[in-house]
Amino acid sequence: MATRRLPPLPTIQDLIRMYQLSARKQLSQNFLLDMNITRKIVKMAGKLEGGFVCEVGPGPGGITRSLLNTGANHVAVIEKDRRFMPSLQLLAEAAQGRLSVYQGDVLHFNMGQIIPEELAKPWDKTPPNIHIIGNLPFSVSTPLLIRWLAAMSSQSGPWKYGRTKLTLTFQKEVAERMVARILTDQRCRLSVMCQYLCDVKLKFVIPGRAFVPAPEVDVGVVHLVPRVTPLIQLPFPLVEKVARHVFHYRQKYCRRGVETLFPVHRLDLLEEMFEASGVDPESRCFMLSIGEMDRICHAYNDICQREPDIFAYNYRSRENAAKVRRKTKILTEMIEEQILHGKSSSGL
Repeated sequence: MATRRLPPLPTIQDLIRMYQLSARKQLSQNFLLDMNITRKIVKMAGKLEGGFVCEVGPGPGGITRSLLNTGANHVAVIEKDRRFMPSLQLLAEAAQGRLSVYQGDVLHFNMGQIIPEELAKPWDKTPPNIHIIGNLPFSVSTPLLIRWLAAMSSQSGPWKYGRTKLTLTFQKEVAERMVARILTDQRCRLSVMCQYLCDVKLKFVIPGRAFVPAPEVDVGVVHLVPRVTPLIQLPFPLVEKVARHVFHYRQKYCRRGVETLFPVHRLDLLEEMFEASGVDPESRCFMLSIGEMDRICHAYNDICQREPDIFAYNYRSRENAAKVRRKTKILTEMIEEQILHGKSSSGL
């Protein structure tokens, strides 16, 4: 371990001053400068010795330093903001080949191409010594997580090597939603999407004042380990669509959200779905367990298998069309009224 530690380097605060770095609000950047906290985040990831770590959004390199001071064989960082390249390259030189720096947007970066194939393990075995770690910007954290869950479900990208683990930061309220149990205020679509695919744990909360600049919210550190067998064994797009609709009207009966899955003239399918699933249509969505969501998803899948056009149905397109018709009708009535009173319609 001693041979893997970094040589003395300028502090992160010094690097920020040297390279005149500042957090950009439009990129939701917040620097984590307390090395005690960065070490704690790295510790939550588990045993890294001999493994491969991919860090997303390293910024000036606070967590990166703590990663390099573990026994990880290699650390790869993906950073969108070019301003941080010099400080990260400085770390790469000090790490003597153990750090690779990639400039790019993690939302579009193919992480699977940089992971050593020799670390791969079968999906049904223990997770490989591959880790994804990051202090995520709030603006991309949820979309990025959904993309990763989709890749996890298809065992692609970083998950073609096995059940790659994640240790990530999220806005505290998002972290609480990810781990929320039934009958709690935070229970939502994200709770179902995370929990049916992963064992999810909120490890600890970082006070907002620990960041520079300090956000108005605290931050939760969440650890996710993919399940060997998903609790809902259906395609990810179908599960995501059903969960999105079920939780669309969170304070109403779940029937209200589920009915938006079907055209208004096919409410017979709504009744069939509840009858087949055995779920009480007057349950609130935050009362539904993963098992009940599983039965709802399977009932919907059976209908879609029989009537493929149902999955393509989008109630929002119907709503938008109705809005256009209403606006057109109002405008037409206004023009007719102006003409009736002998006024020019050019002033409309």
